[in-house]
Amino acid sequence: MSKLPDFEGLALFAKVAEERSYAGAARAVGVSVATVSRAVSRLEERLGGRLFNRSSRQLALTEFGLRVVEGAARSYREAEAAEDAARELSSRPRGTVRLAVPMSFGLRWVAPLLPELFRLYPDIAVDLHLSDARVDLVGEGFDAALRIAALPDSALVARRLMPVAPLVVAAPGYLARHGRPSHPADLKPEHCLGYAYRARRGVWRFRGEGGEEVTVVPSGPLRVTNADALLPTLLDGLGVAELPDFIAAEYLADGRLEALLPEWCLPGGALSFVTPSAQARPAKVEALAEFFAARLSRVAPGYR
Repeated sequence: MSKLPDFEGLALFAKVAEERSYAGAARAVGVSVATVSRAVSRLEERLGGRLFNRSSRQLALTEFGLRVVEGAARSYREAEAAEDAARELSSRPRGTVRLAVPMSFGLRWVAPLLPELFRLYPDIAVDLHLSDARVDLVGEGFDAALRIAALPDSALVARRLMPVAPLVVAAPGYLARHGRPSHPADLKPEHCLGYAYRARRGVWRFRGEGGEEVTVVPSGPLRVTNADALLPTLLDGLGVAELPDFIAAEYLADGRLEALLPEWCLPGGALSFVTPSAQARPAKVEALAEFFAARLSRVAPGYR
């Protein structure tokens, strides 16, 4: 015999007692009369006593049934209350969301939005994981992620929020010493700084307006796991690097960096809101998806 109580049997027994009818109980819970009858018979066998006296016209609790019914009815009500509470939680944005975000983007764009998020959804908390390393959403227990790059994992559901353009940049001091490249072949690989988590495995693939393709493999003195760490070396005029536009924008705007090779493009990416599954997504995750879609899909002043 199972060590677990027969919850189904107790619930259907309580419903039969309330309705005073097997058929009435079956209609109330949406199952067949046979299912109700089997559940009550199974419970009687488990408990070792008859719960109802049955006749062709009447159904009445036995003395044994009278002793059992109060506890069974209480369990049924408590189970209903637990389900109602769970449904309310699942339909209302509430609880902690474990969210993985690339570090530089998270510091610049996600963290500043959080006060507004918390004002809109006071019952939501965010466990924010900032790292450029790719996380396993399912294996590491994350509810969602903001990702920049291609999304090869078909088990994930992605909602594209905005484009992210890569730019090759250098400081004016570097250009004064080494000249401004007019073709990707003019770039000196030993001056090109690297980013460890780059989606295209450390190779810069340029495409010209006429369809010409040129690759450059950075072999400079610095390789980092976070693109912000490139900035001191870049600003000191010691190299060339590829930066996403959301990092480069402020430095391009004030002239501390300059964009190179404007006639050539690197494969662009996009920011996506990613979840393990679109099925039965909790309200707290859906709320974050809509919030970030509304805020990050807009082009912020000075961003482009």
